[in-house]
Amino acid sequence: MQGSANLNIMVKAARKAGRSLVKDFREVENLQVSMKGAGDFVSKADLAAEEIIRDELRGARPTYGWLAEEGGEADGEDPTRRWIVDPLDGTTNFLHGLPHWAVSIALEHKGQIVAGVVYDPAKDEMFFAEKGNGAFMNDQRLRVSGRSKMIEGLFSTGLPFGGRSDLPETLKELARLMPACSGVRRFGAAALDLAYVAAGRYDGYWERRLNAWDIAAGLLIVREAGGLVEPLTPGNDILEDGEIICANEPMFPQLAKIIRT
Repeated sequence: MQGSANLNIMVKAARKAGRSLVKDFREVENLQVSMKGAGDFVSKADLAAEEIIRDELRGARPTYGWLAEEGGEADGEDPTRRWIVDPLDGTTNFLHGLPHWAVSIALEHKGQIVAGVVYDPAKDEMFFAEKGNGAFMNDQRLRVSGRSKMIEGLFSTGLPFGGRSDLPETLKELARLMPACSGVRRFGAAALDLAYVAAGRYDGYWERRLNAWDIAAGLLIVREAGGLVEPLTPGNDILEDGEIICANEPMFPQLAKIIRT
């Protein structure tokens, strides 16, 4: 693949972490798991993957800042750049033996995401993008779907778990959307939901109460594949507020109208 030095570093780190995760995934029943919160688990595999990524990224670019799910936030000597990392997006899937989870790595420069990698080790699909240079999956250029009719559209979202307070709102959104489209999926990995929009597998996606590391890489990949990405509440900041809606250009206003009602 052709890309900047930073992108090549990100891809290398994602692949290395992916190899470690796949080994643990094969022995998922033996993983030692600790409870981190309702419906939110952390495993030894998760922590080991983040350590691998941190060593690779900070070893190559020691001055960059760092924001990650397990390791928290650290400022770098270069205040304009930081890595945003989710070593295992889809932890619950992973721990249940479902082969749908990913490594997500983004590079932020002066408040803008300029490079993103979402790697699905179980399927060996590497989604990546750099700002202004398009989006790819392995060696294939990505474009969002060309569908324009909502009734033909397939959409993705997240469903609140563990009695979260936003469940009633989500159920109302589903009640409005499902009669108008061909289906809604909930696969449990936000990074892959976004990558699938970029690949045209989904026509759109929305979710709230996410973290920056869940969506930083994916939102750039969608944009570079020709998709529209906005905060659920116009004017908000996607990474700060953790709310996102995206779709191909023809369907975006239709999906947004239904969800934002």
